[in-house]
Amino acid sequence: MDIKAIDALGAYGKTAALKAAGGAEAAATPITKAGFAEMVEEGLDNTVKATAGMEQTVAQNLNGQAQLLDVVTAVTSAEMAVETVVAVRDKVLSAYNDIIKMPI
Repeated sequence: MDIKAIDALGAYGKTAALKAAGGAEAAATPITKAGFAEMVEEGLDNTVKATAGMEQTVAQNLNGQAQLLDVVTAVTSAEMAVETVVAVRDKVLSAYNDIIKMPI
């Protein structure tokens, strides 16, 4: 499993935010397991938000309101979100093809 540094930073940021919001108890609470459809829907929502945020940051940069580092960060985040959705799609299609090939 390939773990990118930005993924690790994101996980660290979420954990730090949980601890700041509710102390150690909030960070120690187990994450509820969602269904596959909910997971896919959440992933697509995150992708849409990341691309919208990237577009907004680029527009702000063009108006002189955002720095180039912010643009690069937003573009990288959106790119990772799209790559994740594409990877999940590819895995789902591969699993579907494997199921279709199974003898009955």
